[in-house]
Amino acid sequence: MVRIKSRWSKKDKTHTPEEIGGAMAFIIWKLAMNTVLSMENAQYKTQTQQDRVDIITEVLIFCIHIADRMTIEKFDANERIEFMTAVAGKCAKHLHDNMRDMGKEGDFRQPFIDLMNQRLADYADFAFDEDEGPSFVMSRFFGDQMKKVMKSEDDKIWVGQQMIDIEVPDIMEHLNRAVPNLFQ
Repeated sequence: MVRIKSRWSKKDKTHTPEEIGGAMAFIIWKLAMNTVLSMENAQYKTQTQQDRVDIITEVLIFCIHIADRMTIEKFDANERIEFMTAVAGKCAKHLHDNMRDMGKEGDFRQPFIDLMNQRLADYADFAFDEDEGPSFVMSRFFGDQMKKVMKSEDDKIWVGQQMIDIEVPDIMEHLNRAVPNLFQ
């Protein structure tokens, strides 16, 4: 289980939507890294750094969508835009920086943002319950996206079930603990 810091060090300070978004992006990044580790521990094959980045990308996008659903009532329309822009921008920067660390050239932020916008539109069609979290159909769609990035045919068979049964509940457990703390 990954340890995620989600409490502010200065308790009496009010935080802007952008600051909350930056903290959320950091939490989401850690969850994506933890998901890759969990999958590797479950014997899913991630033989290259790019395999890991592909998984991280799908997890980031799923988590960004869930964060939006979990916080939508906390912001007015303008604050929500600030929050989501910060979350998406910081996640894109983390991904870009990691690609550059791998020795890759180019701008990796815009392709991530483009894919994220496409996926967020897809996820918007699925139900999300404040208490129950993402619907089974949303979790299955997430699993289907993960199937597309897996290289091994054996992994493609089981990865959807891994997302539904293990990874989504783990992600939700962490987000359910972290999100309320970001607003205190």
